[in-house]
Amino acid sequence: MRGFTRRLVAVAAAASVVVTAAPTPAQAHRNDSYAKVAYFTQWGIYGRDFQLADVQNSGAAARLTHLNYAFGPVTADGVCASADPWADWQTPFSAENSVDGVADVAGQPISGNLHQIAELKAANPKLKALISLGGWSGSAYFSDAVLTDASRKRLVSSCLDLWIKGNLPGLPEGVAGGIIDGIDLDWEWPASSGNAGNVVRPEDKQNFTLLLAEFRAQLDRLSRSTKKKYLLTAFVPAAPAKIEAGFEVKKIFKYLDFATVQGYDFHGTWEPVTNQQSALRVPAGAPDDPDFSVENTINAWLAGGAPKRKLVLGVPYYGQGWTGVSGGGNGLFKPAAGPAPGVFAAGTEDFKTLKKLPAQGFTVHRDLRNGHAWLFDGTTFWTYDDPAVLLQKALYIRAKGLGGAMMWSLDGDDERASLTKAISAGLR
Repeated sequence: MRGFTRRLVAVAAAASVVVTAAPTPAQAHRNDSYAKVAYFTQWGIYGRDFQLADVQNSGAAARLTHLNYAFGPVTADGVCASADPWADWQTPFSAENSVDGVADVAGQPISGNLHQIAELKAANPKLKALISLGGWSGSAYFSDAVLTDASRKRLVSSCLDLWIKGNLPGLPEGVAGGIIDGIDLDWEWPASSGNAGNVVRPEDKQNFTLLLAEFRAQLDRLSRSTKKKYLLTAFVPAAPAKIEAGFEVKKIFKYLDFATVQGYDFHGTWEPVTNQQSALRVPAGAPDDPDFSVENTINAWLAGGAPKRKLVLGVPYYGQGWTGVSGGGNGLFKPAAGPAPGVFAAGTEDFKTLKKLPAQGFTVHRDLRNGHAWLFDGTTFWTYDDPAVLLQKALYIRAKGLGGAMMWSLDGDDERASLTKAISAGLR
């Protein structure tokens, strides 16, 4: 046991060293056998002031294989749309906020995040960009949209027309063609509850498979004319009950290039007791049995028949936090008064903010055996992943034979892209 602990301590220490190195883009891409998928949020360009130029300048882009642009909603009419055309293709970016360092000018064919994604791909030729459809607050109408063969065909056709063919409203035909390389389905969740107000039906389980089949058929048909391969991926849940309710596991991977698996939000401030949100394994003393963990989630997908190499593990770039924690000790599994204050929302905080807390009186605690970390100052508790934890998870991905890692979301990382560099370093 002591030998095991010493090895993991060495791993944790190595992680803090590894991520300070700055490999060249060529080095960062020398092994693309693992998917390194990261979400860029459409709304991050506003209050968070996080731009695609930051993804490039931090070194994150050179270490990714896929960029998921989040989100494109499915409307009540059962078609794909833009949630924010201003962000997607209208807003002009200054030279400072442009990937290529050149300001947008009046009259250019397309602006906005889509133009910046095109610039990001030009600077990183191996990078693929996908549009993520749905998300937590954008999944209300999936069930209606996939109810019949005709409605599925209509939905898929509209998604390809808007996002893949690039036919944007009010702009020349095909102006954004070639920017987006595939579809990422973020239906949260087929046949089980998600955000309040979502339409949910038992037959969502079968209809999700049929939706994938329709996407694959239409994407392949388009490929025959463009001579380009289009990707199809999906974000899938951690909870075994949601897996069972909503997914024909043995069928869906026939159509998917890979699935990104929720590896976070196992616990949070909707609960009155502090806990881990993203541990590799269930920690000793955990109050819930059965409980959530990365290992339990991955094993549930594998038991259902999912191929290992098509499972991409999701990791968080944020933490869940409680305050008013009582009971002493290291703060774990203790009663709390409620969510800790956060910059953008109570109970959650970006890694880039949490990394500064040890200098403000917080102690970093690690469960090296079970792969999680937390911060505690005697009153406030944050469960989070730092570079050391992410290197452990990268080693788990390798040992388990999984397909790679997915990161939610890039705007939570620090200015040096420390988390992305840790994942990249571990998946070489």
